[in-house]
Amino acid sequence: MKQTLFLILLATRLTCLAQVSPSDASQLSKRYDALFLEAVCERQKGNDDAAFDLLRHCVMIDSTRSEAFYYLAQYYTALKQKETALAYLQKASRLEPDNETYLETLANVYVSQRQYKEATTALQRLYDKYPEREDVLGMLIQLYEQQEDYDNAIKALTRLETIEGKSERLSYAKSNFYTQKGDKQAAIAEMKMLADQYPNDNNYLCLYANTLYVNGQKKKAVGIYQDILRQEPENRNAQLALLAYYGDQKDSVMMNEYVERVLVNKNATTEDRIGLMRRVIADSEQNGGDSTHVLNLFHRMLNMPQADVEVAIFCAAYMNMKQMSNDSISQVLEQVLQMAPDHAAARLQLVSYAWQAEDHDKVIALCRDARQYNPEEMAFYYYQGMAYFQKKDLDSALDAFQNGIGVITQESNPEIVSDFYAVMGDIYHQKGMEREAFAAYDSCLQWKDDNIGCLNNYAYYLSLKGERLADAEQMSLKTVKAEPKNPTYLDTYAWILFRQKRYQEAKTYIDQTIENDPDSSFVMLEHAGDIYYMAGLHDKALELWQKALDHYDEDASDTTDKQLLMRKIKNKKYLTK
Repeated sequence: MKQTLFLILLATRLTCLAQVSPSDASQLSKRYDALFLEAVCERQKGNDDAAFDLLRHCVMIDSTRSEAFYYLAQYYTALKQKETALAYLQKASRLEPDNETYLETLANVYVSQRQYKEATTALQRLYDKYPEREDVLGMLIQLYEQQEDYDNAIKALTRLETIEGKSERLSYAKSNFYTQKGDKQAAIAEMKMLADQYPNDNNYLCLYANTLYVNGQKKKAVGIYQDILRQEPENRNAQLALLAYYGDQKDSVMMNEYVERVLVNKNATTEDRIGLMRRVIADSEQNGGDSTHVLNLFHRMLNMPQADVEVAIFCAAYMNMKQMSNDSISQVLEQVLQMAPDHAAARLQLVSYAWQAEDHDKVIALCRDARQYNPEEMAFYYYQGMAYFQKKDLDSALDAFQNGIGVITQESNPEIVSDFYAVMGDIYHQKGMEREAFAAYDSCLQWKDDNIGCLNNYAYYLSLKGERLADAEQMSLKTVKAEPKNPTYLDTYAWILFRQKRYQEAKTYIDQTIENDPDSSFVMLEHAGDIYYMAGLHDKALELWQKALDHYDEDASDTTDKQLLMRKIKNKKYLTK
């Protein structure tokens, strides 16, 4: 009802405007201009609601001015009222039929709504008024093709040729349209004309042969391809054309010959080689999966003077799929790095292989070079630090990790960052820097609050110092819940309970520790003896201490004071330092 009343009032207002005197019309025009200027200002400020209302007032005041309709169309588009938006654009274009912006916008809206016939009409009007607009002519060609109006598409291409001159792109497009409409002779003649224009370029001759081929004259086309290869044995286009031909003929012998010729052709593209090798691999897998022929082709390409790095990467991926040895894959990856030393993925794979082989020196060397070529890649700092850590070079390990922290961003992998800080905490602890160790552990848990290794170590080291035992218990409990049969985590939790004087609870968990690790370390056995003693089982405690002493020399760790352990056995009671 309100909308009907609004339309009645609007119609009445417009009727009145038609009857106003010239002086009144002048006043209304000034009012329109003022409102429209205000609308534009509000629009620029981002006050779209105010601008929208002002523009609607503008069209109520004067429906013969186009610009308010044009801007309102944009707002209705944003409101997803497509029909209203289109109507307003049509109105703006009728009021100002020579306006280039209106016509182009209207055509784009027609295209977006798949009204191709209307879009073509609008663009044709635009091109008629602005014949220098080559882009409009290009859009017209696409619309003609969409509507399968090949005659008009060819005419438009001919007009474009008069502007740009004859070219492979335009001739090929015209020939294709002739083929689509069934005029084979015209399609062939178009490409023949292009080939005659460039008699010394066999690639144009090859395009002409391609047109013959698709239009039924295969024998003549093949003869041209062969002539081209006699003159130019490494003409890529002719080789690919003959490869396709022998594939159509199911001539596997000739097809395989041309596959190999293309693969080792210095003019072949990366896409050519990768695409063909995918076909070769698919055929190989279908026929039993023998990798000998496939690898031979890869090695021939990789032994070329200008080997292709993407082919090398593809070769490594194939070898990995075939589960070949890390050493053989590494040889290909090393070649990748020779061609592209900044190839981070190849280097990371080599680092992974070296890590698996426990070749820490190689890990360090690979990561050192990576810091030159890929300084932003955090993983290399991590592996380098871990390799130094395994070699017990704590200072170098710490340096690598600290440098790695410098490239951490909010987008970094939280698990890797968390492990950075966790290992740094372990290093600081080994260096006796407890404050720094605990700060590193805190940072680790900020990035990943369930880093189990960090939680265990942090909790254990707190228990050794007798600090924040309640926090230590909560951290350790998380590890036990995560891995309830892990003897290391069970031992830590038992020891924290012991430090809290919860001896019976501690005994329960130390029993689980030994149960899950029959060959327990001397540290666990000594903990067990201490717990049993304070739980009142003195004979069993003495037995466990003796067992711990028997294991002591077999373990490289020196975290337990051997003299203290011997004093416990001698005095047959629990002692502290």
